[in-house]
Amino acid sequence: MIVNFTKMHGLGNDFMVVDLISQHAHFRPEQIRRLADRQMGIGFDQMLLVEPPGKPDVDFRYRIFNADGSEVEQCGNGARCFAVFVHERKLTDKKRIRVQTKNGDIELLLQDDGRVLVNMGCPRFAPDEIPMQVEQESLEYPVEVGNKKLNLSALSMGNPHAVLLVNQVADADVEGLGPAIAKHALFPEQVNAGFMEVVHKRFIRLRVFERGVGETLACGTGACAAVVAGIERGLLESPVEVKLPGGNLNISWQGRGEPVMMEGPATKVFEGKIRI
Repeated sequence: MIVNFTKMHGLGNDFMVVDLISQHAHFRPEQIRRLADRQMGIGFDQMLLVEPPGKPDVDFRYRIFNADGSEVEQCGNGARCFAVFVHERKLTDKKRIRVQTKNGDIELLLQDDGRVLVNMGCPRFAPDEIPMQVEQESLEYPVEVGNKKLNLSALSMGNPHAVLLVNQVADADVEGLGPAIAKHALFPEQVNAGFMEVVHKRFIRLRVFERGVGETLACGTGACAAVVAGIERGLLESPVEVKLPGGNLNISWQGRGEPVMMEGPATKVFEGKIRI
Protein backbone atom coordinates (compact mmCIF):
# COMPACT_ATOMS: atom_id res chain seq x y z
CA MET A 1 0.00 0.00 0.00
CA ILE A 2 1.31 3.48 -0.95
CA VAL A 3 0.53 6.23 1.56
CA ASN A 4 0.85 9.97 0.87
CA PHE A 5 2.19 12.04 3.76
CA THR A 6 3.45 15.52 4.57
CA LYS A 7 6.42 16.34 6.79
CA MET A 8 5.78 19.42 8.95
CA HIS A 9 7.17 21.07 12.04
CA GLY A 10 6.16 23.56 14.70
CA LEU A 11 9.34 25.27 15.95
CA GLY A 12 11.34 22.13 15.18
CA ASN A 13 8.90 19.73 16.85
CA ASP A 14 8.44 17.60 13.73
CA PHE A 15 5.60 15.47 12.42
CA MET A 16 4.54 13.03 9.75
CA VAL A 17 1.00 14.15 8.87
CA VAL A 18 -1.29 11.66 7.13
CA ASP A 19 -4.65 12.43 5.53
CA LEU A 20 -6.99 9.52 6.31
CA ILE A 21 -10.00 11.20 4.74
CA SER A 22 -8.99 10.92 1.08
CA GLN A 23 -6.98 7.71 1.60
CA HIS A 24 -7.11 4.72 3.93
CA ALA A 25 -4.32 3.21 6.03
CA HIS A 26 -3.70 1.61 9.41
CA PHE A 27 -0.43 1.98 11.31
CA ARG A 28 0.72 -0.59 13.85
CA PRO A 29 3.02 0.60 16.69
CA GLU A 30 6.02 -1.19 15.22
CA GLN A 31 5.42 0.53 11.86
CA ILE A 32 5.27 3.93 13.55
CA ARG A 33 8.55 3.22 15.35
CA ARG A 34 10.22 2.32 12.05
CA LEU A 35 8.87 5.38 10.29
CA ALA A 36 9.97 7.63 13.17
CA ASP A 37 13.56 6.41 12.97
CA ARG A 38 15.75 9.29 11.80
CA GLN A 39 18.30 7.07 10.07
CA MET A 40 16.15 4.29 8.58
CA GLY A 41 12.75 5.98 8.28
CA ILE A 42 11.19 9.40 7.71
CA GLY A 43 12.08 10.71 11.16
CA PHE A 44 9.65 12.55 13.41
CA ASP A 45 8.64 13.23 17.01
CA GLN A 46 4.97 12.41 16.40
CA MET A 47 2.70 11.04 13.69
CA LEU A 48 -0.49 13.07 13.20
CA LEU A 49 -3.57 11.47 11.66
CA VAL A 50 -6.37 13.54 10.08
CA GLU A 51 -9.59 11.54 10.31
CA PRO A 52 -13.30 12.20 9.68
CA PRO A 53 -15.14 13.62 12.70
CA GLY A 54 -16.66 11.22 15.19
CA LYS A 55 -19.46 13.60 16.17
CA PRO A 56 -21.51 16.34 14.47
CA ASP A 57 -20.12 19.45 16.22
CA VAL A 58 -16.49 19.08 15.07
CA ASP A 59 -14.77 19.28 11.68
CA PHE A 60 -12.13 16.56 12.09
CA ARG A 61 -10.75 13.95 14.43
CA TYR A 62 -7.10 14.53 15.39
CA ARG A 63 -4.99 11.55 16.54
CA ILE A 64 -1.38 11.70 17.76
CA PHE A 65 1.18 8.90 18.04
CA ASN A 66 4.57 9.33 19.67
CA ALA A 67 7.76 8.06 18.05
CA ASP A 68 7.58 4.93 20.24
CA GLY A 69 4.20 4.02 18.71
CA SER A 70 2.07 4.99 21.72
CA GLU A 71 -1.06 7.06 21.17
CA VAL A 72 -1.26 10.25 23.23
CA GLU A 73 -4.00 12.72 24.05
CA GLN A 74 -2.77 16.09 22.81
CA CYS A 75 -0.01 17.94 20.97
CA GLY A 76 -0.11 21.72 20.70
CA ASN A 77 2.57 22.18 18.04
CA GLY A 78 0.89 19.40 16.08
CA ALA A 79 -2.45 21.17 16.36
CA ARG A 80 -1.05 24.21 14.56
CA CYS A 81 0.38 21.99 11.82
CA PHE A 82 -2.97 20.18 11.63
CA ALA A 83 -4.76 23.48 10.93
CA VAL A 84 -2.35 24.50 8.16
CA PHE A 85 -2.42 21.00 6.66
CA VAL A 86 -6.21 20.64 6.33
CA HIS A 87 -6.49 24.14 4.89
CA GLU A 88 -3.67 23.72 2.34
CA ARG A 89 -5.00 20.30 1.31
CA LYS A 90 -8.44 21.91 0.81
CA LEU A 91 -10.05 19.51 3.26
CA THR A 92 -11.80 22.61 4.62
CA ASP A 93 -12.12 26.27 3.68
CA LYS A 94 -12.78 27.31 7.28
CA LYS A 95 -10.32 29.52 9.14
CA ARG A 96 -11.84 28.49 12.49
CA ILE A 97 -11.63 24.71 12.85
CA ARG A 98 -12.91 22.49 15.65
CA VAL A 99 -11.17 19.16 16.11
CA GLN A 100 -11.83 16.16 18.30
CA THR A 101 -8.88 14.77 20.25
CA LYS A 102 -8.53 11.74 22.50
CA ASN A 103 -9.07 13.94 25.54
CA GLY A 104 -11.52 16.62 24.42
CA ASP A 105 -12.18 19.13 21.64
CA ILE A 106 -9.97 22.08 20.73
CA GLU A 107 -10.41 25.06 18.39
CA LEU A 108 -7.83 26.22 15.83
CA LEU A 109 -7.84 29.67 14.23
CA LEU A 110 -5.79 30.30 11.07
CA GLN A 111 -4.67 33.92 11.08
CA ASP A 112 -3.93 36.16 8.11
CA ASP A 113 -0.17 36.22 8.84
CA GLY A 114 0.02 32.41 8.62
CA ARG A 115 0.34 31.85 12.35
CA VAL A 116 -2.20 29.72 14.19
CA LEU A 117 -4.04 30.55 17.41
CA VAL A 118 -5.12 27.45 19.31
CA ASN A 119 -7.72 27.32 22.06
CA MET A 120 -6.16 24.52 24.11
CA GLY A 121 -9.05 24.25 26.57
CA CYS A 122 -8.94 24.62 30.33
CA PRO A 123 -6.07 23.14 32.34
CA ARG A 124 -6.97 20.44 34.84
CA PHE A 125 -5.44 20.29 38.28
CA ALA A 126 -7.25 17.46 40.08
CA PRO A 127 -4.79 14.59 40.64
CA ASP A 128 -7.12 11.97 39.12
CA GLU A 129 -7.43 14.09 35.96
CA ILE A 130 -3.68 14.51 35.44
CA PRO A 131 -3.42 11.55 36.42
CA MET A 132 -1.14 11.61 39.47
CA GLN A 133 -1.21 9.32 42.46
CA VAL A 134 -1.39 11.78 45.35
CA GLU A 135 -4.13 12.31 47.92
CA GLN A 136 -4.87 15.99 47.31
CA GLU A 137 -4.21 18.82 44.91
CA SER A 138 -1.31 21.17 45.57
CA LEU A 139 0.56 23.99 43.82
CA GLU A 140 3.78 21.99 44.29
CA TYR A 141 4.46 18.33 44.93
CA PRO A 142 7.63 17.09 46.65
CA VAL A 143 9.00 14.21 44.57
CA GLU A 144 12.09 12.07 45.10
CA VAL A 145 13.94 11.31 41.87
CA GLY A 146 16.99 9.16 42.48
CA ASN A 147 18.82 10.86 45.30
CA LYS A 148 17.31 14.27 44.58
CA LYS A 149 14.27 15.92 46.17
CA LEU A 150 12.36 18.04 43.68
CA ASN A 151 9.29 20.28 43.90
CA LEU A 152 7.11 19.81 40.83
CA SER A 153 3.99 21.52 39.61
CA ALA A 154 1.64 19.09 37.88
CA LEU A 155 -1.41 19.57 35.66
CA SER A 156 -3.08 18.29 32.53
CA MET A 157 -3.34 20.18 29.24
CA GLY A 158 -5.20 17.23 27.74
CA ASN A 159 -1.97 15.32 28.44
CA PRO A 160 -0.01 15.15 31.72
CA HIS A 161 2.75 17.63 32.55
CA ALA A 162 5.18 18.13 35.42
CA VAL A 163 7.02 21.45 35.60
CA LEU A 164 10.31 21.93 37.43
CA LEU A 165 11.62 25.45 38.15
CA VAL A 166 15.34 25.75 37.35
CA ASN A 167 17.85 28.59 37.59
CA GLN A 168 19.04 28.21 33.98
CA VAL A 169 17.62 25.83 31.38
CA ALA A 170 21.00 25.70 29.64
CA ASP A 171 22.42 23.88 32.68
CA ALA A 172 19.34 21.77 33.50
CA ASP A 173 19.85 18.00 33.64
CA VAL A 174 17.13 17.29 31.09
CA GLU A 175 18.85 14.14 29.84
CA GLY A 176 19.10 12.63 33.34
CA LEU A 177 16.08 14.00 35.21
CA GLY A 178 13.72 14.07 32.20
CA PRO A 179 13.24 10.30 31.78
CA ALA A 180 13.29 9.76 35.56
CA ILE A 181 10.44 12.24 36.07
CA ALA A 182 8.57 10.96 32.99
CA LYS A 183 8.53 7.40 34.34
CA HIS A 184 8.08 8.21 38.04
CA ALA A 185 5.67 5.92 39.86
CA LEU A 186 3.47 8.90 40.83
CA PHE A 187 2.38 9.18 37.18
CA PRO A 188 0.59 5.99 36.08
CA GLU A 189 0.46 7.12 32.43
CA GLN A 190 3.91 8.73 32.57
CA VAL A 191 4.32 12.49 32.29
CA ASN A 192 5.96 15.14 30.12
CA ALA A 193 8.70 16.90 32.10
CA GLY A 194 9.21 20.65 31.64
CA PHE A 195 12.26 22.58 32.87
CA MET A 196 11.34 26.26 33.27
CA GLU A 197 13.57 29.28 33.79
CA VAL A 198 11.69 32.47 34.69
CA VAL A 199 13.46 35.46 33.15
CA HIS A 200 10.72 37.89 34.16
CA LYS A 201 6.95 37.77 34.67
CA ARG A 202 6.18 37.77 30.93
CA PHE A 203 9.11 35.76 29.57
CA ILE A 204 10.42 32.25 30.29
CA ARG A 205 12.87 29.79 28.80
CA LEU A 206 11.74 26.18 28.60
CA ARG A 207 13.02 22.72 27.70
CA VAL A 208 10.71 19.71 27.62
CA PHE A 209 11.36 15.98 27.83
CA GLU A 210 8.33 14.34 26.19
CA ARG A 211 7.27 10.86 27.26
CA GLY A 212 7.71 8.37 24.47
CA VAL A 213 9.93 10.76 22.49
CA GLY A 214 12.71 12.40 24.53
CA GLU A 215 13.69 16.06 24.55
CA THR A 216 12.10 17.93 21.64
CA LEU A 217 12.90 21.32 20.15
CA ALA A 218 9.45 22.56 21.19
CA CYS A 219 6.36 21.33 23.01
CA GLY A 220 3.15 23.34 22.72
CA THR A 221 1.25 21.73 25.58
CA GLY A 222 4.46 21.89 27.63
CA ALA A 223 4.65 25.65 27.04
CA CYS A 224 1.01 26.00 28.09
CA ALA A 225 1.57 23.89 31.21
CA ALA A 226 4.67 25.85 32.22
CA VAL A 227 2.88 29.20 31.89
CA VAL A 228 -0.15 27.96 33.83
CA ALA A 229 2.10 26.57 36.59
CA GLY A 230 4.01 29.86 36.74
CA ILE A 231 0.84 31.96 36.93
CA GLU A 232 -0.62 29.67 39.60
CA ARG A 233 2.53 30.13 41.70
CA GLY A 234 2.57 33.90 41.27
CA LEU A 235 5.73 33.87 39.18
CA LEU A 236 4.20 34.93 35.85
CA GLU A 237 1.54 37.24 34.42
CA SER A 238 -0.39 36.66 31.19
CA PRO A 239 0.50 36.91 28.36
CA VAL A 240 3.85 35.12 28.47
CA GLU A 241 6.43 34.62 25.73
CA VAL A 242 8.00 31.17 25.92
CA LYS A 243 11.44 30.64 24.40
CA LEU A 244 11.99 27.01 23.42
CA PRO A 245 15.07 25.58 21.68
CA GLY A 246 13.18 25.68 18.36
CA GLY A 247 11.65 29.14 18.69
CA ASN A 248 9.07 31.17 20.58
CA LEU A 249 5.39 30.72 21.45
CA ASN A 250 2.95 33.23 22.92
CA ILE A 251 0.73 31.86 25.70
CA SER A 252 -2.12 33.61 27.49
CA TRP A 253 -4.35 32.40 30.35
CA GLN A 254 -6.78 34.38 32.46
CA GLY A 255 -7.07 31.93 35.35
CA ARG A 256 -9.00 28.88 36.47
CA GLY A 257 -12.06 28.05 34.42
CA GLU A 258 -10.61 29.84 31.37
CA PRO A 259 -8.94 28.24 28.32
CA VAL A 260 -5.25 28.54 27.54
CA MET A 261 -4.56 30.29 24.24
CA MET A 262 -1.40 29.41 22.29
CA GLU A 263 -0.11 31.27 19.23
CA GLY A 264 2.75 30.21 16.98
CA PRO A 265 3.86 29.15 13.49
CA ALA A 266 3.50 25.90 11.53
CA THR A 267 5.77 24.97 8.63
CA LYS A 268 5.50 22.44 5.80
CA VAL A 269 8.84 20.78 4.98
CA PHE A 270 8.03 18.37 2.14
CA GLU A 271 5.45 15.93 0.76
CA GLY A 272 6.15 12.30 0.00
CA LYS A 273 4.88 8.78 -0.61
CA ILE A 274 5.86 5.65 1.26
CA ARG A 275 5.01 1.98 0.89
CA ILE A 276 3.47 0.53 4.07
